[in-house]
Amino acid sequence: MEKARRNMTEFWKEHSKGATVEEMMLDSRAKELTQQELPEILSMLPCLAGYKVLELGAGIGRYTRHLLTVADHVTAVDFMESFVERNRQDNGHHSNVTFMQADVTKLEVPPNSIDFIFSNWLLMYVSDEELKSLMEKMLGWLRPGGFLFFRESCNHRSGDSKRDFNPTCYRTDAQYSHLVSSIEEGPEGGQKFGFDIVLKKNVKTYIEMKNNPNQMCWLLEKVPRSSNTQNGFSTFQQFLDNQQYTSRGILRYEKMFGAGYVSTGGFNTTKEFVDLLNLKPGQKVLDVGCGIGGGDFYMAKTFGVQVHGLDLSDNMVNIAMERAISEKLPSVQFEVADATKRTFPEGSFDVIYSRDTILHIDDKLSLFKRFHSWLKPGGQLLISDYCCGEKPWSPVFEAYVKQRGYILYTPSQYGKFLEEAGFCNVRAEDRTAQFIQVIETELQRAETIKKEFTEEFSEEDYFAIVNGWKEKLGRSNSGDQRWGLFHATKD
Repeated sequence: MEKARRNMTEFWKEHSKGATVEEMMLDSRAKELTQQELPEILSMLPCLAGYKVLELGAGIGRYTRHLLTVADHVTAVDFMESFVERNRQDNGHHSNVTFMQADVTKLEVPPNSIDFIFSNWLLMYVSDEELKSLMEKMLGWLRPGGFLFFRESCNHRSGDSKRDFNPTCYRTDAQYSHLVSSIEEGPEGGQKFGFDIVLKKNVKTYIEMKNNPNQMCWLLEKVPRSSNTQNGFSTFQQFLDNQQYTSRGILRYEKMFGAGYVSTGGFNTTKEFVDLLNLKPGQKVLDVGCGIGGGDFYMAKTFGVQVHGLDLSDNMVNIAMERAISEKLPSVQFEVADATKRTFPEGSFDVIYSRDTILHIDDKLSLFKRFHSWLKPGGQLLISDYCCGEKPWSPVFEAYVKQRGYILYTPSQYGKFLEEAGFCNVRAEDRTAQFIQVIETELQRAETIKKEFTEEFSEEDYFAIVNGWKEKLGRSNSGDQRWGLFHATKD
C-alpha cells in the first residue's frame, strides 16, 4: 500500500508541474470536456445555500470556483501542492474558501460539522481498505441529512494520456454501490446512521464525446437507520434489489412480458397509454420507475422525444444502461434515483410518466407536488398504479400488502391527491377489468412458452410467476386489489 502511494505521488509530482487542466484530467480534450461536463455535474447537486462544503481532491479548482459562489464556506483539499497553489491563485480572493494540502486518508474533521462533501476522481486512488475507512469517516463528518457526492471512473481510466497513472483500484459501479449500502455509523445501542442513494448515473458528456458510459456519479444522503427494517434489509433499495427485483427475477419477468418490459401488459399497454399523451418531437419526458427501459426506448424511437428514466432498483437500471448502449439512443438516459429525494429545476419536463411504481411510496401527496413543480405549464402526468378497494380488506390481502411494503389507496383517493397537489383535468379511472383481462391473456401466453421458459430459467421460476398472476386474479376479482390509470395536466 505504501509503495503504491509513493508511486502515485511521484507520478503526480511529475505531471502536475504546470498545474493545467490537461494535466489534472490527463486528457488532451480537457477544456472541451469541462465546458460541457461541469454544468452537467453541478446540475446533480442539491441546493448548497448556507452549506459548509468539504471538497476532496479539489485539484486546480475546476469545481471550487462554482461551489464557493453558492455555499456558505468551502474547504478545498488536495494532496498536490502545485494544484493547491493554482486553486489559491485563482480563487483565493474569495473570503469563504479555505485551501488545504493533505492526504484525505489521514484527514481529521470534527464529527457532524459538514453539510456537503464533494469528491471528483479521488476514490479510485485509494485501496479497498482505505476506501471503507474513508467512507466511514465521511459519514461521521456529515451532519444528519447532509450529502456526499462522488464521481469515479469505473472499469477503466478516464483520460486519453498514455502517461495515465494506474490507480490503486478501478472498481465497478456495483462495487461502489455495495460498499455504500454497507457503511453505518453510530454509538452502540444508540441511533445508527447510513447512506441512502439519492441518485446514481453516468456522465452524459463522456457518453456523447468519448463513447464512455463508465463515468459514474453518486449523490448520497446521511439518514438514520430505522430499527423497523424492510424484511431485514437496511434500506428499501436493498429490499428491492435482493428480494423483489433480483437480476434473475427481472429477466424472468421480461421473458413473460416481452423484451424491455417488466410490468402489466408489456408493449401493448405501454403503446395504449403513451398514445394518450400525443407526444411531439423534442419534448422531454421523465419516466419514474423506468424498469429496464422498454417504454423509454419506444417513446424515443416512435416520437423523437428525450427520455430521462429513473428507478430505485440498481439492478433495473444496470440492465437498462446495458440495453441503452446496444440501442444507440443518446436521447434516453437512465439513473438510479429516489424520486422522493431527487431534485429537478422547476419546469424541466413536458411529461411525467410512471407505470406501477408509486405503490411503493408512502407520502404520495408530497411526491405529486414535486411532479407538479417539475412539469412545464401545460405539461402532462400519466400514471398507472396498483390501488385497492374499500376497507376492510381480507386477511390474505393485508398480508400481501405488508409483505410487499405497498402503500395503496382507492382510485378515487389517488385522484384527490393529484387535485390537492395542484393538477387540473384529473382523470382517475379504475382499470381493474382491463387488468384482469391482461393477466388472463398473459397466463395464456405463459402456457405457450412454458417449455422455452423452463429451459431458460426453471419450472420453479415458471410457477412462481404463474401462481403469482393467479393470486392477483383472485385479489382483483374479490375487490381487494384494483388498478388505476391517472391522467392530469399542469395549468
